[in-house]
Amino acid sequence: MTSTARHLTDRDRYICSLLSEHRVLTTDQIAAVAFDSPISARHRLSMLYRLRVLDRFRPFRRVGTAPNHWVLDAVGAMVVAAERGVEVEELHWRRDRALGLADSTQLAHRVGVNGFFCSLLGAARRADDAELRLWWPERRCRATWGEVVRPDGYGVWADAGREVAFFLEYDRGTETHERLAAKLDGYATMATASKDPFWVLFWFPGPKREAAARKALGSAPVPVATGRHGEAPAGGVWLPVGSTESRRHRLAELAAVVPPGVEG
Repeated sequence: MTSTARHLTDRDRYICSLLSEHRVLTTDQIAAVAFDSPISARHRLSMLYRLRVLDRFRPFRRVGTAPNHWVLDAVGAMVVAAERGVEVEELHWRRDRALGLADSTQLAHRVGVNGFFCSLLGAARRADDAELRLWWPERRCRATWGEVVRPDGYGVWADAGREVAFFLEYDRGTETHERLAAKLDGYATMATASKDPFWVLFWFPGPKREAAARKALGSAPVPVATGRHGEAPAGGVWLPVGSTESRRHRLAELAAVVPPGVEG
């Protein structure tokens, strides 16, 4: 492991750290956050695979072929543990558990959530004044706020001098509209106890689902905005709930928006 670690770049270590925290990323997601070209990403990831820094799998698809999904392998786990000054066991990493994600019913959801945040990281790489200052995965959110809310992620995005904190609710169209609306009660409780403002972002699979869900979300007791899969979350894709305007806002612009019915 020592000889391999000496040949790892800062970028390699960054990828390992991301995978330790967020478990699984696709080739395109890693390329977006760490490389200037997909070809360079594929070459380097293949090298890390041969060195047992990373492992990979392709989940089954009835139609077409899934992209490579990347997880930590033994050497990568040891590198992360050494940098954090802990034992590998403290990372809660096991190779069989990592590869077992291929059969997880939650894989598509996890990859979708990670894709949202990777898009923000990629946008920050291309801009001088943008940064994803915080990205907490679902399990860390649950450990911190699980008795009140269980978001799919928490982030702090800064762009052009504005900063917005947000909880992500990544929707795949499997929950009822009533269930989506019921989630806001917990966020309302949290907003009352918190000194720091935040938005709840619902990310929907398409315009029909978004339009129907917005009706159910109604006059939200906390700042809520909706967007759709496939769009760039840093861009002008966010429509606040309760607003009479049709204009969508950039993510950072939400910091200056006060939705109707929500006190500033």
